[in-house]
This record gives sequence, structure tokens and C-alpha cells, in this order.
Amino acid sequence: MAVAMNRRVMFVGAGAGLLLAAAGCDRQESTAAGGLTDLRDRPLAITPPVGKLSIDDGRYLIALALIHPDPVSVLAAWSGDVNRISPEMYRAFVEKTPALATLPKTPSSAGDFDVEAVLAAGPQVAVVSLGSGPTDAQVSQLQAAGVTVAFIDFFTHPFENQAKSLTLLGKLTGREEQATAYNAFRAERLKVISDKVAGLTDAQKPTVFLEAHAGNSPDCCNSVGQGNVGDYITFVGGRNIGAEVLTTASGKLNLEFVIDRNPDVYIATGGPHLEKAGGFVVGPQYDQTRSRESLRKVASRRGIANLGAVGAGRTHGLSHQLINSPIDIVATEVLAKWIHPNLFADLNPRATLDEINSRFLAVPYRGDYWVDLSAA
Repeated sequence: MAVAMNRRVMFVGAGAGLLLAAAGCDRQESTAAGGLTDLRDRPLAITPPVGKLSIDDGRYLIALALIHPDPVSVLAAWSGDVNRISPEMYRAFVEKTPALATLPKTPSSAGDFDVEAVLAAGPQVAVVSLGSGPTDAQVSQLQAAGVTVAFIDFFTHPFENQAKSLTLLGKLTGREEQATAYNAFRAERLKVISDKVAGLTDAQKPTVFLEAHAGNSPDCCNSVGQGNVGDYITFVGGRNIGAEVLTTASGKLNLEFVIDRNPDVYIATGGPHLEKAGGFVVGPQYDQTRSRESLRKVASRRGIANLGAVGAGRTHGLSHQLINSPIDIVATEVLAKWIHPNLFADLNPRATLDEINSRFLAVPYRGDYWVDLSAA
């Protein structure tokens, strides 16, 4: 996941229009003739439910797990990018369906598309990522060989495209009813947030510095700009300082700029991929004490330690795997509570995750995915 983040660079506005799109109300994935279309509005010459799919992003396995009791069973191949779903989640999938460990692998959307690898796996449909995926020429090659190509998107424009993408996956796999149920669940919770922040003035919106992959190197500061994760901050009523200078979805902020802006809230993202670098770690393999220690370490670095947010106890850490995720509603609620703790005092992201685990996910999320520091 982390390596693909900077590939997703287009800006999406936030607000009521995004919420309607998230609910999937504006558009059906069907043509006038009743056939399917993908997220590039391409008609798909196929009659669902289909046999086997290939996917170019491990997070699509999570999406399938929201609507299918055995998501691995519908796959001919997958991208094998364990880092995007976390090693613990991968092991949980293998525990449920051991066949995943030997399933053919194709390159992830973070790398170059490989037509031959997809053809060798023999899927009926190749599900690929909007904004990366195959070239038009490669799409033509696959379709000439009898493989339908379907573009979906959970990450470039998450508010606009996530519900549409899950609906399409549901139709392809014969699980449309389940996709509709999850989309309604997510939209209802997004509306709770959007309704509460709708009347806030700019002065009432805290400034937020989100440091992505915190502590992965001595340099500071990886951050989010316009689009993608930055849109979540905007949606929940925050002002993302990265968007002031970054024109893409992600990039680097100068430490002096961060110090000068002195944001109201500091949020680090991280995960198991940062353990060797001594960065922020969080996830099911770490207890709260371990995650909190690593967050304290990254928050005590030169410059960061002197931010008002750190001194005021508005220092937080979030799993990067939870941000660009088909269950992003959990991260959205977490961000809302951090940025507006009084406004969202009654919001319970843990309960939301528990409900997703019990009602939807074939392979539940275990452990903790966020942590806080108290005032210094």
C-alpha cells in the first residue's frame, strides 16, 4: 500500500457531493442495455456472475471479503502485495483459506503491468486499478485473448468511487445484495460526520499535520496534499496543512514549514513496514504499549517535539493499512474524533470496526490499529 500512495495524485473535493457519491446514489454500474460498465465507463461484455478474477491490489481481497464468505475462492490470481493488507491480515486469510499461499501471483498496481502473467493465470475478468493498471494496448491484448478488463478504484477518489467499485465487484461475483448492504452501512456513518461539520467555519477547523510513514527515515516530513488521504481530513472538518503547498496527493513538507504552521493536531501513520527503520509501528502484532512507545519516539524528534499539538496531547498514530482501505469508514471516524474530540465524543470507531467484523468481513480485523499520546 505504502509504495502506491504517491501514484494516486488527483484531487477530489470534500463535502456533500462526495457523500452522495459515497452512497452510490448518482450512478449505477450499468448501461442502458443492462450490461456492466467499469470505473472508466467502459462497457463490460460479460454476463455475471463470472468464474475467476485476478486482482492487481491486495486490498481488493479485503473488499471481496466484505461481500463474499470465501473471497479467495473467486480468485485465479492476486498481486501478493502483503504489505498493503499487513502480514497479520495475510496470515489470517491463509488460516481461513490455505489456497491463498499458493495462488498464482501477478505484479501489483505499484509496478509494471504484466499481460503474460495474467493470461497464464487464466481469469475470466482482470480487475485492475484506475490510475495505474494496464495501458490501452495491454487491455486490448487481454480482451483479444478472452479476458475482460474491469477498472475499479478505492484509493484515487475514495469518496466518489469506493461504493461504485464495491457494487461492481458485487455484480461480478453475484454478491450485489451484500455490496449494497455494506455501502448503505458506510454511507450512513459518513452522513453522521458530514452533518455535524457542515456548519463549521474555517476558524473552527483545526489545522492538521499528518506525517505519513512516520520515522521511516531521518528526513522529515512525508505528508499528504490534495486528494486521497488529505480529503479525509477535509471531510471530517480539519485543515490539512500539506494541501497548502503540495499539489499532489502526497509529497514532502519542509520541517521549517511544519514548525512555522505549528498545527493543532499531529497524526503519524505507520505499521509493521516501519519496524526495521525504528518508525511508528501499530497493528495486531503490537500491543498498545509498544505502539505508544514508538509513537512517542517519532513525536520526540527534533522540531516535531516542539509542536503545540505534541505539548497539548493532540498526538495520534494510525495504521497506514487502515487509511487506504475498503473499510476506510473506521479511519474516517478515528480522524473525526481526533480532530473534533468534543463534537464527536459519542463516535465509537471500535464499535464500527466490531460491527464490520461481525456483519460483513469473512476475515475479521484483529488487534489495534490506532493509538494516542497524553499531554507531555
